[in-house]
Amino acid sequence: MAEAALSSEQILATAEDVLRRFGPAKATVVDVARALGVSHGTVYRHFPSKAALREAVTGRWLDRAHAALPAVATGPQLPDRRLRLWLETLFEAKQHKALDDPELFATYTVLVGESSALIAEHLAELEAQLAAIVAEGQDVGLFAAEGDPLVLAHAVFQATAHFHDPVYAPYWAEPDAAKDLGALIDLLLRGLARG
Repeated sequence: MAEAALSSEQILATAEDVLRRFGPAKATVVDVARALGVSHGTVYRHFPSKAALREAVTGRWLDRAHAALPAVATGPQLPDRRLRLWLETLFEAKQHKALDDPELFATYTVLVGESSALIAEHLAELEAQLAAIVAEGQDVGLFAAEGDPLVLAHAVFQATAHFHDPVYAPYWAEPDAAKDLGALIDLLLRGLARG
């Protein structure tokens, strides 16, 4: 591959393949460069360190995994319906990632643990989407007016962690997982409801 024509996206796609093949403990920048047919210095021109490359791969994976959420958060449904759809969409995305490719999911779980600043930013973005739904629900009178939408969104996100935190991934294959999520969302919506 011509080093001058190499894009960051090509490097990230190849790094993902290398991580899948070797796992996070053994994959190196040299392995990525070798798979691309370039020198490791070329990879370092795009990503200044192995940590930066791994963080970029993680960010790319999280963005793809949660790509549908912003559209759900701003969709045309009433806020209570949108909150339900958002939580269901998040669960389904995580469930598919974990069950369809468990080895790669395990790899990303390791990478996510290494990227605390990136993860904090990503979680804040997710909670902001929830907060916008809650705020609109308060504005239209579906949800009680008391309570800061960000605080309420954080509570909803924490309450549903069993359905999106990777530590619970083994449970997501259970036949009643989606039903359990539905029951929890019903409870949360009753808690948010006005009067």
